[in-house]
Amino acid sequence: MRNELLKSPITLNRVFICAFIWSFICALSCAPAFAGDAAAPSGTKTRVVVLGTGTPVPDPERSGPAVAVVVNGRAYLVDCGPGVVRRAAAAFQKEGIKALDITSLNIVFITHLHSDHTLGYPDLIFSPWVMGRTDALHAYGPHGLKSMTKHIEKAWAEDVRVRREGLEQETTTGYRVKVHEIKPGVVYRDDNVRVTAFLVKHGIWKEAYGYKFETKDRKIVFSGDTAPTDAVVKACDGCDLLLHETYNPEGQQMSIPHWNEYFHAFHTSPAELADIARRAHPKLLVVYHQVLLKLPEDDLARQIGKAYAGDWVMARDLGVY
Repeated sequence: MRNELLKSPITLNRVFICAFIWSFICALSCAPAFAGDAAAPSGTKTRVVVLGTGTPVPDPERSGPAVAVVVNGRAYLVDCGPGVVRRAAAAFQKEGIKALDITSLNIVFITHLHSDHTLGYPDLIFSPWVMGRTDALHAYGPHGLKSMTKHIEKAWAEDVRVRREGLEQETTTGYRVKVHEIKPGVVYRDDNVRVTAFLVKHGIWKEAYGYKFETKDRKIVFSGDTAPTDAVVKACDGCDLLLHETYNPEGQQMSIPHWNEYFHAFHTSPAELADIARRAHPKLLVVYHQVLLKLPEDDLARQIGKAYAGDWVMARDLGVY
C-alpha cells in the first residue's frame, strides 16, 4: 500500500511540496542574525534615523555620515557629513518624521573634525535659516570647532548681509551658532535626553569622541570613527543600540603599507568589531560608516556574520532603528 501511494502523482506532489516547505522553515531558522534592516521596537518613543552612512568616497547612494536621535518630536544630530540637510528633508517628506523638518534642526554633536563628518556643517548652519529657522544652532564637539565655525561664518558673511539687508529680510538669529567645545563626561541634558561624550582612538587625532544617548526608554551608543577601544564597550554595556563603524580588511588598498597602517590605527575591522560587540552586549548592533574599499557590501556583511552571532544590521541611508 505504501509503495502504491508513493507511485501516485498527487501523493508525490504533496511530498515534494511538504519537503519544500520544511526546507524553507529550516532555512529561516538557520538564517544569520543579519536582517538587512530593523525598525525600532513597537511602542518605542526614541528612534534612530541614519541620514548618511557614507565615507569620503562620492557614492550617490550614501550621503556623508550623519545620524539623528529622535525623541518626543525633537531631533538630535550626530555628525553632519555632506548631504545632511537634504537627507533630513527626505526623512521628513518621505518617511513622515516631523522632527526632521529642516527648520527644526538646531542641535548637533560632532564626533571629530574630519572633513567627511563636517562638510555638511555650513549647510546645517545656513540652509535651515534660509528656509525659516529662527533659533540658533547649538554645536557640540572637540576643541577646534570654534575656530572652524568662525571661519565658516566669515566665509559666508556677505551672503548673510545680503539675505538680512536685502529683500529676503531673513531673521538675525537663525544663522547664528553657539559652539560648545567639550571634554569627556556629560555634555548635554534636557527633558528628553542625557548625552555623555567619551574619547575614542582615531589615529593621530588629539580629540575624537563617541557619544552615549540615554532617554527614558533607550540607551544608544555611537562609536564615532575609531580603532578598537574598551571605551565603546564600557559606554554600551548592554545598550539598546550600538552604532559602530568598520572597514573591509580584504580590500586591495590594504596591500599598500601606509594604508594598512592607517586602517589599523584609525578604524575597526569586522573581527575587531565582533569582539567589541560580544563584550558590549548591545541588543542590536548597527554597522554604519562602512569603509568598503571598492568591494561589495555583501563581502563586508559576510565577514561580520562569520565573526558575530548576535543581532546586527547593516545600516542604510534613511534607515530607522
